[in-house]
Amino acid sequence: MSEIATDLDKKKFDIKEYIIYLGFVAIFGFFSIALFNKGFLTGGNLMNIARQTAMISVMAIGMTFVLAAGEIDLSIGSVVALSSLTTALALRHSNIFIGVIVGLGTGALVGSVNGLLVIKVRIPSFLVTLGTMGIVSGFARWITNLKSIPVTNDIYNFIFGSGDIGPVSVLFIWTLILLAVGQLVLKKTSFGRYVLATGGNKISAMYSGIKVDKIKLLVIIMNGMLASLAGMLYAGRLHGARYTLGETDLLTVIAAVIIGGTSLFGGRAFVIGSVIGSLIMGMINNGLILMGLSVDQQMIFRGVIIIAAVSLTLREKRK
Repeated sequence: MSEIATDLDKKKFDIKEYIIYLGFVAIFGFFSIALFNKGFLTGGNLMNIARQTAMISVMAIGMTFVLAAGEIDLSIGSVVALSSLTTALALRHSNIFIGVIVGLGTGALVGSVNGLLVIKVRIPSFLVTLGTMGIVSGFARWITNLKSIPVTNDIYNFIFGSGDIGPVSVLFIWTLILLAVGQLVLKKTSFGRYVLATGGNKISAMYSGIKVDKIKLLVIIMNGMLASLAGMLYAGRLHGARYTLGETDLLTVIAAVIIGGTSLFGGRAFVIGSVIGSLIMGMINNGLILMGLSVDQQMIFRGVIIIAAVSLTLREKRK
């Protein structure tokens, strides 16, 4: 009897893991039927969804690791803006190589500051990143005096956003590459196991010899760099950078990660789920636009999704 009960528990757990995929299929099916005559199923529209959600997916992968370690980063939207601007400024005076280093370095610097304040000063990551969000956002406005910075390097624009290889957007390729790397790191490396252990039970992880502070610092830095990459992709796609880039992405990223099955309390994370959650959010936005709904109505819908996803997470935590 005990063996049967164990098998049933495993089956129930497996079903929970597949909810995100079933949800994706259900939402896709709904919009396919409801918007059949409005071009939802065309190849161009589907690739447009992948293109529009690429930056959210990149940030969602980073946020997955941060939440898995039991922390949170609210500064990613401002890092997106600042990194796009520093990259554009570097490209104006130098080559692609320097531009990429400057862009990623911006996120690494902000992530390092966030991480060190969390592990050394022991300020909760929520408060630290809330503060740095304002600082970084203000700095992004200050360095360019609220002006846009054009990116005229055609090679950079092709590689980092506006290029297509056949019918496939370069942005979609970036998503697939980072998805594969993120999934591999989380599930197949000791670092990924340490991240989950740190978020699951910090005390137990410490007694097991895991350097939890180092793990937290690394995931926060990695998250900052992925936010920088998202900013660089924005700049490449739009052929320019502006301080407003990424300012509305935070809630969408958090929604995508939570919908994908990652726990707000650490210890459980799904990189694939986060990317699918991003695609779901993009698909919903696209579908609502084709239905004629306004931006404010889309924001309301996203808020409802976030509340529903968080309530499910809290319910699982109480269990």
